[in-house]
Amino acid sequence: MSQKTNPLAGQPAPLDLLVNVPRLVSAYYAGQPDPSVPSQRVAFGTSGHRGSSFDNAFNEWHVLAMSQAIADYRRQKGIDGPLFLGIDTHALSTPAFNSAVEVLAANGVELMLSKDDEYTPTPAVSHAILVYNRGRTTGLADGIVITPSHNPPESGGFKYNPPNGGPAGTDITSAVEAAANAFLAAGLAGVKRLPLAQALRASSTHRHDYLSTYVEDLAQVLDMDAIRGVEIDLGVDPLGGAGVRYWPAIAERYKLGRLNVLSQEVDPTFRFMSLDWDGRIRMDPSSPDAMHKLIGLRERFGIAFACDTDHDRHGIVTRSAGLLPPNNYLAVMADYLFTHRPQWAAHAAVGKTVVSSQMIDRVAARLGRRLYEVPVGFKWFVDGLVNGSLGFGGEESAGATFLRRDGTVWTTDKDGIVPALLSAEIAARTGRDPGERFAELAQALGQPVANRVDAAATVEQKKKLSSLSPQQVLSTELAGEKIQDVLSHAPGNGAAIGGVKVVTENGWFAARPSGTENIYKIYGESFLGAEHLGRILEEAQQLVDKALAD
Repeated sequence: MSQKTNPLAGQPAPLDLLVNVPRLVSAYYAGQPDPSVPSQRVAFGTSGHRGSSFDNAFNEWHVLAMSQAIADYRRQKGIDGPLFLGIDTHALSTPAFNSAVEVLAANGVELMLSKDDEYTPTPAVSHAILVYNRGRTTGLADGIVITPSHNPPESGGFKYNPPNGGPAGTDITSAVEAAANAFLAAGLAGVKRLPLAQALRASSTHRHDYLSTYVEDLAQVLDMDAIRGVEIDLGVDPLGGAGVRYWPAIAERYKLGRLNVLSQEVDPTFRFMSLDWDGRIRMDPSSPDAMHKLIGLRERFGIAFACDTDHDRHGIVTRSAGLLPPNNYLAVMADYLFTHRPQWAAHAAVGKTVVSSQMIDRVAARLGRRLYEVPVGFKWFVDGLVNGSLGFGGEESAGATFLRRDGTVWTTDKDGIVPALLSAEIAARTGRDPGERFAELAQALGQPVANRVDAAATVEQKKKLSSLSPQQVLSTELAGEKIQDVLSHAPGNGAAIGGVKVVTENGWFAARPSGTENIYKIYGESFLGAEHLGRILEEAQQLVDKALAD
């Protein structure tokens, strides 16, 4: 099985592909999930519970059950500070927000809702939690972000961030998941709820200015003076996401006269997007098809960038190189940050996931920095970011964050805004855009070629893939090179990667099921060229096919 590109990829979305928002919202309220059907149960993947109301996978019942489960979890753990609640611009986010508020207010949770009902990027919620909890040992805050990230317009999503500000670990999500499914099975018996108007008026419900708080603090993580003085025009497309009004505020606060906000349109059909590789609308800033319009403006701007719907992913377009593959920009960021942040601790490591580029390994080695390689999922970076032992954490799907300039924590969840703006700081401080910086890295450390193959997978097939073991890899060679490592656990923290990674001197592949979609993914990379990469992926596919057939 291999990824086939839809002939409409990169083209404007035809009207008949746009989601019917009234029907979607109606299905949210009318649909009733059957907890005996696996696809209709609450299931927290790498970034929370996601699904569509059309499939009875993200309905009001799910949100009511998850909200009560989180309220109970907070009570059990003594988390009694405020809960910062944010939403993105997906059509199901506002109905889900209303449902969550009704339950959380009924449980007496101190809610922090955005001022003027502003949409709230994921990093703004993580930032708010960390700022509130700084110096506290009791009365700690946590948060919920209602977002399916970059997923299609008919999707809904719900994720919990504990007091460390990052994505909840499996110890938390498994407990919340089990409790929520118990509420579903009991017909929501035990779920407390207030009418929305009453919940919004409750003495425990407050308003918080996420936007101003986040924007005002940006100078602590970025050199905003350098960005102000950059000698190229900058463009940003929020892709209709939660940061639409953050970008004009950033430009105004820091007098960034060369930063052009290309659109502030919010439309739950996302009709302004070009279609992704599979002919679906997806707000993925790392996809050349989804980013087709912004790539077309590369001659107008020295650097242009975009973020996904909850603004926790970034995409960078440079005049020199077009849209940078996420792995390439991660390597550029790591190389730049560890040579331009003198206050960071000497022991601060470079963090990456097991499916991120081996170029990052080579950059870390050249910098003399420890490499911290973890399974897929940003939660694995949280502790290191909090204690400063990790300067930077990045994952191949264009998610990253890094420390403040003084070496303390900024966010513990992905932040798309800060890496986007860092591209301008890099250009201002070095005189070369990130595309040119990567070309220099490739000249010194080797030119990688990478690809990822996605294919549909059932829940049962995903389970098979997640339990792949090194013993199932019988070959001693991969694409003509001796196999150096076969990994089922990440070298950085020893945690299971939910699949297998096979490594040679000049290439590797990893096979694993998606934590958020019904697909599996085969990642591959070669430093010996496209033909060698093709052989790697072919041999990897044979392994996966055999595993699924067994």
